[in-house]
Amino acid sequence: MSETLKDVPELFENELKESLNARTDGLASYKELGPPDLCHLTKSSGKQGVKEIGSYHHILGIDASSSASLAAYINSLTYSMDDPHGWFSKGAAWKISSGVYCCYNAFSRVDVRVEVNIPGGVSSYVVNHKGEKIEARPEIWHETHISSILRSFLYSDDENYRLLGLRKIDPVSNLNAEKRFLESAEQVFFKGWQLGSDPIIQVATNIHNHLVDGLMKYFSQSSRFETAANFFEKLYTRDPEVTALLARAYFGMDEEIKGVKALHQALKKNSMSYPLLHVQADFLLKKKKMETALQLAKQAVNSAPSEFITWAKLTEIYIDMDDFKSALLTLNSCPMFTYTDRDFPRMPQPMKVHLPARFEGNFGLGPEEDSEKESEVQSALARLPAPSLRGTFAVAYNILTLLVSKVGWDELLRCRSNVFVMEEEYRLQKAQEEQVHEPEGEDENEDDNTPLGVIQKQSSKEEEVPVENEEVEEKANVQPTPDSQLEKLDEQALETVPEVTPTNITPSDLVTEEVSTHNEESEEKEIDTKEDSVADQMESISLNDTLTDALPNQKKGDEPEVKKSLETTSIEKEKAETDGTTAEDMAVEKKSIESATTRVENIPPSMSARKDSNQSEKTEQDRREFITNFSNKRLCERWLDNLFMVLYEDLRAYTAWRAEASHIKAQHLTYSKTGAEWETLGDLGLRLHHKEEAKEAYQRCLHNKFSAKAWLKLMKIYADEDNLQQALTAIVQLSVHNDRWYNDVVYPSPVADVLNHLIKNHGLSKVQNVLISMNLPAPVYKIVTRYFAHAELFKIDGSEW
Repeated sequence: MSETLKDVPELFENELKESLNARTDGLASYKELGPPDLCHLTKSSGKQGVKEIGSYHHILGIDASSSASLAAYINSLTYSMDDPHGWFSKGAAWKISSGVYCCYNAFSRVDVRVEVNIPGGVSSYVVNHKGEKIEARPEIWHETHISSILRSFLYSDDENYRLLGLRKIDPVSNLNAEKRFLESAEQVFFKGWQLGSDPIIQVATNIHNHLVDGLMKYFSQSSRFETAANFFEKLYTRDPEVTALLARAYFGMDEEIKGVKALHQALKKNSMSYPLLHVQADFLLKKKKMETALQLAKQAVNSAPSEFITWAKLTEIYIDMDDFKSALLTLNSCPMFTYTDRDFPRMPQPMKVHLPARFEGNFGLGPEEDSEKESEVQSALARLPAPSLRGTFAVAYNILTLLVSKVGWDELLRCRSNVFVMEEEYRLQKAQEEQVHEPEGEDENEDDNTPLGVIQKQSSKEEEVPVENEEVEEKANVQPTPDSQLEKLDEQALETVPEVTPTNITPSDLVTEEVSTHNEESEEKEIDTKEDSVADQMESISLNDTLTDALPNQKKGDEPEVKKSLETTSIEKEKAETDGTTAEDMAVEKKSIESATTRVENIPPSMSARKDSNQSEKTEQDRREFITNFSNKRLCERWLDNLFMVLYEDLRAYTAWRAEASHIKAQHLTYSKTGAEWETLGDLGLRLHHKEEAKEAYQRCLHNKFSAKAWLKLMKIYADEDNLQQALTAIVQLSVHNDRWYNDVVYPSPVADVLNHLIKNHGLSKVQNVLISMNLPAPVYKIVTRYFAHAELFKIDGSEW
């Protein structure tokens, strides 16, 4: 016979028993449920000079309630040895000479091993983290049994838990197995906190741990809440918090009165138990009692502020109430925990891997060999960070995507800016604080800390002052402007004053404004002084008659101005002759100077003071309003800010995809994407809660290649749409795929969950008739009918009609 097994995966060792040694070395690193079971086989050919070889495979779901059940599994493998390869003569007659089955006890943190010698006896022992062998106690088997079944429940349908050479067996295949499982679970129930908990739970309790997660998964997928109620009724008297699980079972049975009474009695004993408050809040949410549920969620946060799920529940209630600002603030307050991966065995590189197929061909179903091109993904989609989120960060991101699906991206950003301090606002606040603490004399005597832009602006103003004063002195005797023109100038001056808002203030602008105000006041004082001196000199001036005759229309008070202008003209001519400047250049220069002087001159001192007063009042009012708004905001946590960026990347990729789809549809073109790219786009659509687009992407993926993930997602979408025919098609495809890769788990599994849902809605007879009408090959039909047999055996809702 050959050295391989017919229908069991095998990994062959380079050195005999190296896998057992590696497992012993890794015992100290396991923190929670531990790795899958390990079955090691030693094979011999019976010929001299031929060394023994060792092979192993991982396994989930074996009944580990006694050493006899584990020894029976090893004995069953002796009948799975492969046929000889030779046709005319037999090859080496390989057979299993011994085997070791290893099962990790997650309660005691030891490895329980059963060694079988063929022929020979059976021995069992325990190996601790130090590698020491200890005698196995009888009571240790209850813990080992539960540990094995919980790993099967929680690992078998985990997409991220992939292990080469893993075989999965149905852990609870009949009513007797279920009875043994529940009896063992009852004995170790209050030790469940030792197993650890889901990554979103910080502290494991009697209510939140892996044992409770496995039990609730087992009961809820088949809707067998009556069995769950019978189980928890035996335990809730020892711990009032167990009533939360009992009440959930009552509500699942539609026994709402019993559930409410049980919660009432438990809350009398422990009114600050957040599991009890959460069950009550969920019940009220179904009854549309939002306000009351909100108060209970707040009380749960007060009772357990360090737990993520209390804040997450409060955030979800705020979203249901359309209070999105409060939802963002609450999400920002969630405590985040570091994600811990499941315990994974580390084995040496095998010499050879044997993965036999159970059937020849796939009957036109299941996986086929796909080209490498269909597995390629463009870099923009492959770099999306959202698929790598785990634990509390994945849950928080899901809440954020739910929020953006309700309000949209623009409204979400608006809510974000209303409740969180933006970077620009923070810099403005710091600038205003620095301005308040500046010394009073800093404007007059600049020190080294003055911004460079302020010093340059101030020096330029000082250079302009003499020119302006000279022009004002020349224009001192111009006729006063009428009141109507003054009012127009006032309005123009007010329009030219820049509006100061908190969003466009910078620290340099604040200091510059003080410097410029001081310079303007000094300029006004100098102008007033020069006006008085010019008026005194006007009384002693006598005008030349010739000048008066030459300019009959010139008023008396304007004659000095004309004389001055004539003198200036002669000077300009001499300067032009000396410098070579043309008359046109001089005229342009003179016109620009006069226009600049006129703008300064036409603003009277009273108007300048009024402008400064209005501007300072408005600035002070805006500053107070800005400080008030700033003090009412909170700082956004860094992890939430990162999630916003992750969401932006997803939305950008989704928008590009939909724009491309619209263009291709309008131009009647064909897509050029690979199957892996369509699968990635389907995941993107589901993350953003766009089911129709996700369904389209998964369907296009299956046109290009086989994808178990795409079939799994489509199966759930079809079940939600109550599409019986398409859902059964997906179930058949996944059943064949699971059988090919040594997955014999019937329940609990995603396939059983969807099928039980269909049976509950349509009845077992109708679903079976639709399956028969599909004319499946006999081996495929036999694989699928295992799920129907389980539904009949355990009397799932709808199995009787």
